[in-house]
Amino acid sequence: MTADTYWRFLIALLLVVALIFAAAWVARRLGLGGRLVAVGGKKRRLAIVEVLPLDGKRRLVLLRRDQAEHLVLLGVNNDVVVESRVLDEPAPADFAATLQGVQP
Repeated sequence: MTADTYWRFLIALLLVVALIFAAAWVARRLGLGGRLVAVGGKKRRLAIVEVLPLDGKRRLVLLRRDQAEHLVLLGVNNDVVVESRVLDEPAPADFAATLQGVQP
């Protein structure tokens, strides 16, 4: 193989990489990026609070939706809701201060 062949390969490789980046940029500009986001400044209703990997195949995920939290065990072949509960209203400031050892 001559140096000319290597140069052609390198130029073709750079051209293909540039085309991939251009296609990704166009897809992102058109909204085909694959992410779903809240539109119009709406408050997000769904959030991932915490993720705990248990091993290579399973993890615990704490999800918050509106006023409820759900603990979900995600695995390779199955997903299990471990616990679902409704969140309480926020505690009053004097009760929170009492829990921290400060008397109002």
